[in-house]
Amino acid sequence: MRDLFEDIFTPRPSDPMRAAQRAMRQPLKQRFYKHAEVTEGPEGFALTLDGRPARTPAGHRLAAPTRRLGEAIAAEWEAQGERIDPANMPLTRLANTIIDGAAAAAPEIAAEIEKYLGSDLICYRAESPDGLVARQAHHWDPVLAFAAQRLDARFLVTEGVRFVTQPAPAIGAARRAIPPDPWRLGAVHAVMTLTGSALIALALAARALTPEAAWAAAHVDEDWNMEQWGCDALALERRTAQLAELQAAATVLALVPFDSGEQPSGPDGG
Repeated sequence: MRDLFEDIFTPRPSDPMRAAQRAMRQPLKQRFYKHAEVTEGPEGFALTLDGRPARTPAGHRLAAPTRRLGEAIAAEWEAQGERIDPANMPLTRLANTIIDGAAAAAPEIAAEIEKYLGSDLICYRAESPDGLVARQAHHWDPVLAFAAQRLDARFLVTEGVRFVTQPAPAIGAARRAIPPDPWRLGAVHAVMTLTGSALIALALAARALTPEAAWAAAHVDEDWNMEQWGCDALALERRTAQLAELQAAATVLALVPFDSGEQPSGPDGG
């Protein structure tokens, strides 16, 4: 069975659109099981297919830290038709990435998130037009307020492409909010990669933003340009794939308990 999983879930590009396109170019594998279920064991809540353990491409048990997350992963497998389409299984792909890579590479992942904090998307504002300036403020100012109030991290904002060096205390304070748990860390990294903002990712992890608000904040500029100039089918396809990836990461953050020291806030946490 491991060979099947290696074949179905080979390492894919980090861009979800490219991953989906690559999956569609490959012949889809025939569904080889009738039922996907979750069993509790030493590794956690593991996926089984007709009672047989499912494994990641690297050979680890495909097991989640909570039953609800395990059941969400199993639901993706249960929803497959006659053939298994990895493009429709973003939660399984993220779980594979976390299990096979996040635990071993946690320091490197945290360092990359910290690097993003030094040039975060929401700190770079448009000078004009007024409508875009106002929309950026509407979506991005609450994220900066979250950082200041909940993390004690006060970031500087600039206009245009002028680089601003962020205060070391702000980066240090935000750095302490990066989750050490590999599942939550992997999900935060996924959101950061999709949105271009470590602060949006940390706000989503802390429940200071809903997934919908995080998506809107990440696409302020793109939405504005689409409204002004229109969009094409490829752009919409890319957005659909990215939204599925973000929703998968948000599911992990919602179903995996907070680390020691993490505190929920905002829409879900008060």
